[in-house]
Amino acid sequence: MNRLALLILALTLAAPAFAVQPDEILPDPALETRAREISKDLRCLVCRNESIDDSNAQLARDLRLLVRERLVEGDSDAEVMAFVVDRYGEYVLLNPTTGGANLILWIAGPAMLAAGLGTAALYLRRRRSAPEPQPALSESERARLTEILKD
Repeated sequence: MNRLALLILALTLAAPAFAVQPDEILPDPALETRAREISKDLRCLVCRNESIDDSNAQLARDLRLLVRERLVEGDSDAEVMAFVVDRYGEYVLLNPTTGGANLILWIAGPAMLAAGLGTAALYLRRRRSAPEPQPALSESERARLTEILKD
């Protein structure tokens, strides 16, 4: 029984390795290595959080073939990435760029954290420097309260 469980575990862990079909692999090992590196940075538009190298979706296969086709035509890695981004949009990148409109998204989180910490520090500083509250009871009221509590 342990061998069966081990076999199932090994096949489960090796499932992403089966995504790239044998007919997709380029005969030139250098080009294939470049294709794999590029594919690891491209998002499968069907699976959303998987790279096209790990996905079994048909669209991921089409993207893998497109990457390999562009490499065979002589494009550099940057040209292949630019071609895919131009065709499918920046969402296809697993690691979005930090320029342009995305800069707002990259800065927004740390800016909100800094604003929250600044607000908390200002609140605590004002609270420390606030005067002590004055007693709300006059001397006659305090004497009457003491008299009532003794009874």
